[in-house]
Amino acid sequence: MKLTLRLISRFFALIFVLNACSPADDIRPDDPELEKMIGQMLMTGFRGFEITEDDQVAKDIRDGRIGGVVLFDLDVALGFVPRNIESPEQVLALNNQLAALAGDIPLLISVDQEGGRVARLKEEYGFPPTVTQEYLGTLNNDDSTRFYGGRIAQTLLDHGFNQNLAPVVDVNINPESPAIGAIGRSFSEDEELVVHHAGLVIDEHRQRGLITTLKHFPGHGSATEDSHLGFTDVTDTWQASELIPYRRLIEQDRVDVIMTAHIFNANWDANYPATLSKNVMTGMLRNELGFEGVIITDDMNMGAITNHYGLEEAIHRTIYAGVDILIFANNLVYDEMIAVTAMDMILGLVEDGLLTRERIEESYQRIMLLKDALN
Repeated sequence: MKLTLRLISRFFALIFVLNACSPADDIRPDDPELEKMIGQMLMTGFRGFEITEDDQVAKDIRDGRIGGVVLFDLDVALGFVPRNIESPEQVLALNNQLAALAGDIPLLISVDQEGGRVARLKEEYGFPPTVTQEYLGTLNNDDSTRFYGGRIAQTLLDHGFNQNLAPVVDVNINPESPAIGAIGRSFSEDEELVVHHAGLVIDEHRQRGLITTLKHFPGHGSATEDSHLGFTDVTDTWQASELIPYRRLIEQDRVDVIMTAHIFNANWDANYPATLSKNVMTGMLRNELGFEGVIITDDMNMGAITNHYGLEEAIHRTIYAGVDILIFANNLVYDEMIAVTAMDMILGLVEDGLLTRERIEESYQRIMLLKDALN
């Protein structure tokens, strides 16, 4: 009898151990508050001139997996075919659809509208014409900069955007820099002119309640390579003057958001490019320059990141570095499930102790302060 009871006891103990080790126990417990905070840290691109309730981007917004979207006129991954922007009327309707899905927390609806070559809302689609920042810096006329900056800001406001991923404050150290100087994106090689004209553009946006985004920190203007395509090393070309626009504009309290550059400089960090570097994002931008606002990445799908880092490592290092919002533009490559994947990875990083909940809360609070200004 005692033997039988002992065997029965061992049987149930074995069942308990097997259940404790079962795959069901690997299912991550629900943490709606943490998921809400992480969702605000993700901005994605999507395809379509309009959306339906069943589209993945609609689900992601409605379920709180993303806190922002970015629109493009052309889809690079599909061979530069039309993507989100067809006409002024269509863009306004689309953005109204997006905003209505967001609930209590406003959705950041962003676009790259610098002017000139980098303008997604083009004259050929029915939008007002724009000029390059280089044109404005060379002209160096305050009224002209206010006029064109105001025209861009009003265009965004009239068509449902609340964030411009501009102005560019890269100093034109290398006029042949393929991503900046060669296509007229820098106001000037004179950092003080960059500060002055960027400030005027920012003022025009702020008068209309729009968020601006300075880019690309800590300065892409000396680069000889394009970080869209791959590794971009500025160790031998970067100059300290490239920080001056950020320093001055932060001191003037004119900065809403700063975008990172996927550039590498061994003098900043021997291992990681700026976006993934705590030395740069926290050490230089937060501690040295005193920036307390939102830091947003350049597109995490760019070759400078994807050619060298796996997705989870890139996400981990970027958030650990001090960045608040990660952009997955879904344009160079396309993955409509990227928000689901990124959310799950960040939850796992917190669960594994590689990122702290407090670190997530820091970014969430910065983003909420930014969005409160929209309200």
